This record gives sequence, structure tokens and C-alpha cells, in this order.
Amino acid sequence: MQTLKVVQLATLLIITVSTALAQGTTQEPTASPTPTAAAQPAGTPLQPFVPPEPKVVALIGNLELDDIVEINLQNLEAWAETNDPSKLVPYINGRAIKGNYPEELHLARGRLIYHLEITPENKEVWTDLLGAPDHIRRPVTLSIGLENGSAFDTVFLRDNPVILTVISPVYGIVALLVIVTTLILLLWLARKTNIIREPGPPPTPGKRRPYNLGRAQMAFWFFLIYSSYVAIWLVTAALDTITASLLALMGISAGTALGEALIDNGKDTAKTNQVQDLTAERQAVEQSISQSETDLDAISAAPATSADQSNRDALNRQLTDSRTRLGRIDQQLRALNAQQSAPATAGFLRDVLSDASGYSFHRFQIFAWTIVLGIIFISSVYNNLTMPEFSTTLLGLMGLSAGTYIGFKFPEQK
Repeated sequence: MQTLKVVQLATLLIITVSTALAQGTTQEPTASPTPTAAAQPAGTPLQPFVPPEPKVVALIGNLELDDIVEINLQNLEAWAETNDPSKLVPYINGRAIKGNYPEELHLARGRLIYHLEITPENKEVWTDLLGAPDHIRRPVTLSIGLENGSAFDTVFLRDNPVILTVISPVYGIVALLVIVTTLILLLWLARKTNIIREPGPPPTPGKRRPYNLGRAQMAFWFFLIYSSYVAIWLVTAALDTITASLLALMGISAGTALGEALIDNGKDTAKTNQVQDLTAERQAVEQSISQSETDLDAISAAPATSADQSNRDALNRQLTDSRTRLGRIDQQLRALNAQQSAPATAGFLRDVLSDASGYSFHRFQIFAWTIVLGIIFISSVYNNLTMPEFSTTLLGLMGLSAGTYIGFKFPEQK
């Protein structure tokens, strides 16, 4: 009986303790889940916070090479917390201007200051943007981005482009005036003076001497290189644009003109010396004729003898020979004087392509190659904004044409 009571008390005690524990557990406050824990399923790692990407919203300044512009972006400061904004470069027409990093950064206000300039990394891009200009300005898209990444979103798309200045209007007008003035002056001098004509006095009053092929070629390359240099500087602000092949080409044209002048001068000197020798001989023959006539008059005045008759015959033969020689000298002098008096111009093409014997192939050859290389030169400057780099083979071909022309100058009649 006592044992049964002990068992009942123990059971009652266990029930009481269990009930108290259960009530204590339900009365404890429950921690509310954090927003991140509620958003993430059990077992999924937390994702890092990604700031919004910047967007180009404004441009302050003139978009032109070698100018300073300010570009404004939204969300730049937040993006810069996890990225390097000093490596941002402009994107024009979707192409990165590599190496053109910002000179000033104002992250809080979303401002980037750029000095647009050509570097070895972006020269090809600027050439494509500025080459083959058809107007002084052209519409382009503009954005900003990492040079090895992609461009940010921008408001300056194709339906809202910005204007890229290819040629500064002020400098363009000044350069155009300089080039046109130089061309007009060169054409006037070529027409009114002997700047590209055969040297010497005019053949007749009011007439001009013929045009000279070597001097005309030298003037052609001078003006082409001169105007191209100004045009490239005007667009790219580059000063060191003369290539080694251009120096060689200018040397070939100058050497052609110089060699031609030396040959012509040698011919003129030889003719002048021949005229002087014939003139001196003519004077001696005239003196001989005068002396022979005097001796004949003296013999005729004296009494006739057999010896006098023999002397008279000898003097008559000498007088006849002297007069014959005098006639030949006069004929040679007339021919030399006719050669020395250069003919008047017959027009530019006929003058440079022909000599006294007519049209010459060696003249036509050097003229044709000069025109072809000139066209290639102009095309390279217009499309690539650089002076062309002619190969040694092409320069050798030009030199061969010039050498052939100079070689044929020796037997050529002026």
C-alpha cells in the first residue's frame, strides 16, 4: 500500500515538472527573422550588393581633337566604390579612345574632365573618325567606359548625337587662304616668269621660253607636300609628318632638275665656246683677206714680171680659199645662233613632253609616273591623314625614270 502511494507521488511530480517546462518554453520571445534571412532560402549564400552602372547625361565643351571637354555621369560615385574611375576613356561612335584618361575626377558631382589628344594607342581610331572629311563637322555618338570593357549607357545615341568638329572653322579659313594664296602665286609666277621655264632671255619680245620638265616636277612635289603638311596639321595638330620616303622623293625631283640644268648648262657653255672660237677665226680670216687684197693691189700697181704673175696667182688662190672659209664660218655661226635662241613656248604639255625632235617617250614616262604617285599621295593624305610611306621599290622606279630622262638629255637637242 505504501509502495503504491510512492509510485503515485512520483508520477504526479513528473507530470508537474513536464508541464512547467512546457509552459516556460512557450513563454520565451521568438526572434524575428532578418530581411536577408527571409529573402534567402535555407542554405543559399548571400549575394554582394551591385551598384547601378553610370550613365552619360551631359557634355560641356566642344568635342574636338586637342580640346578640353567635361562629361557628366549619373551614379559615378557609387560605381567608383568598386571600380577604378581613373581608367575611364571616351567612346566615340562606339570605339574606345584608348590611353585618353581623365585629367580631373569629381566623383561626388559625377564630372570627368578630358583633354582629347592623339596617342599611339588611339591614333588609328582618330584617323577613322577624322579621315576623309566631307564637312568641317560630323555627328557622332558619345559615351564613357573602361578601355578594355564596354561603354556605359548614354543619352548621346544616334537619335541624339553630338557634333564632332573635324576642322576648326577659324584655323580652316586661315589655312585655306594660305594654301590658295600660295597656289595662285605659284601659277602666276609659272605663267609670267621663268620659275619653271627654260633659263635665259625671252626668244622674242612678248613671248616666253618653253616650260622645263625637271623644274615643273620639282614645283609639283613642293606644292603637294606643302599643302598636305598644312592640311594634316589643321586636322590632327601633328607637326612631325614628313617621312623619310618623302625626303627621298623630293631628292629625286630636285636631282632631276639639277642634273638637267647641269647638262643644259654644259651644252650652252660648249656652244658659247664654239661661237667664240668661230668669231675669232672669222676675224683672222677677214684680216687675211684684207691683207691678200692689199698685196694684190700692190702687185697690180708694179710693172708685170713672171715672178709677180706667180705671186698674183698664189694670192688669188689664197683669197678664194679665205672667202670660202669665211662663208662656212658665217654659216656655222648662223646655225649656232639659231640653236642658242630658244623657241617660244608651245603650251605646257607640248613643252614638257617634247624636245626639238618632237615628242619623247622618256619625257612621257617620268611625267606619267609623277601624276600616278601624286594621285596616290593625295588619296593617302585625304583618307589616312598621314603622308604616304613609299616603298624603296617604288622610289627606285621613280629614280630609274629620272635617270633615264637625264641620260637622254645628253644627246637631246634643246
